[in-house]
Amino acid sequence: MTTLFTSIFPLLAYFAYNLIVPQIEKRYASLSTIMNTQRRRWVHNAARRETPFDAILSGNIMNSVSFLASTSVLLVLAVFALFGQIPALIDALSSLPSSHPVTVSQVQVHLIVMLAMFVLAFFAFTLSLRQFNHFCIMLGALDHDRLTSDSEIDAITRMNALGAKNFNSGVRAYYFAASTVAWFVSEWFGVVACIATVLILAHREFFSTAHRTAASAAVLAARHRGDLPS
Repeated sequence: MTTLFTSIFPLLAYFAYNLIVPQIEKRYASLSTIMNTQRRRWVHNAARRETPFDAILSGNIMNSVSFLASTSVLLVLAVFALFGQIPALIDALSSLPSSHPVTVSQVQVHLIVMLAMFVLAFFAFTLSLRQFNHFCIMLGALDHDRLTSDSEIDAITRMNALGAKNFNSGVRAYYFAASTVAWFVSEWFGVVACIATVLILAHREFFSTAHRTAASAAVLAARHRGDLPS
């Protein structure tokens, strides 16, 4: 039972993180929520210019998402290949100094967890790619001959934010999938690695240098618009 718990713990932590962090973001601004204000600035400025600049930026984002989606497929296939090499894998693990005895069924369960993580990443990245594609269409449909309304800008911004949300979800699935590798060394080392992953992600989202830099940029932009006193 302990082995089963330590195997599925990264999957549970992934879902818990995706459920809890949005609730925390309602009270404390995360890096993602701060960047949503920059996304709105992007759309607002894109509505006033007719250049290929915005198309280039959107293309670069979609290329990154597409690359990670393709990588997810390769990782799924790699995990499937491991199912045919379980006896050899167990023999290799037994040679590690800190290894713990595992059965074929236990390794199969853990590989299923790893497979689930990469499948979740694949679906998150492909959904993100689709949403960024919709964003590009909505951005391209802007009529520069008239003033774009705030509601239209907000709608396009939300589509961009949805793409970013699912992209981040896919990246987090990669992080938690990486922590499952520690399980092969030690059951509880896998749990420790997963908890460390949660702490690293929380630090990057709420306490990192990138968070402080993005917050400073948002404040400076607000002052420039006159929303905040100098």
